[in-house]
Amino acid sequence: MRRRIIREKVVQALYAHEISGDPVEHVVNTILTPLSTNQAAFDFAKNLVIETVKRSDEVDEVIRQRVTNWDFKRIATLDRLILRMAICELLYFKDIPPKVTMNEAIELAKLFSTDRSSQFVNGVLDAILAEMKASGELDKTGRGLYEGEAQPRRKRPHQPS
Repeated sequence: MRRRIIREKVVQALYAHEISGDPVEHVVNTILTPLSTNQAAFDFAKNLVIETVKRSDEVDEVIRQRVTNWDFKRIATLDRLILRMAICELLYFKDIPPKVTMNEAIELAKLFSTDRSSQFVNGVLDAILAEMKASGELDKTGRGLYEGEAQPRRKRPHQPS
């Protein structure tokens, strides 16, 4: 199952939790049930929802520090939820490359929020990522993690001319 679809469900679960105030376990069991046919997908989604909710105060402070000229309460709910989810991925999901997190968050903003949301989400995440890189706080594993980092070239199969 594609992670984009999983993240769409995560955003839906985060929104349901935010609006209803229902316990996170109830929201997970209700919204993420369609993912339960794929245990890895369900586990990733569940962990991302729980981590995002658990760390929302901490992550909101990170967002507030980047939007000093903007009233935090005026940030669209879906933009705030997408930012929370993406920042949790950047900080606590070590195996997900930052570029993947950013691209997915931008696409989710295009799908779920306003016309300008993708630009807003991109700007905030770009500032956070730049600061994390500069401070050495970015602790990721795997390939394709950093801009400008030399990546091993994959050999292409020989194509007949």
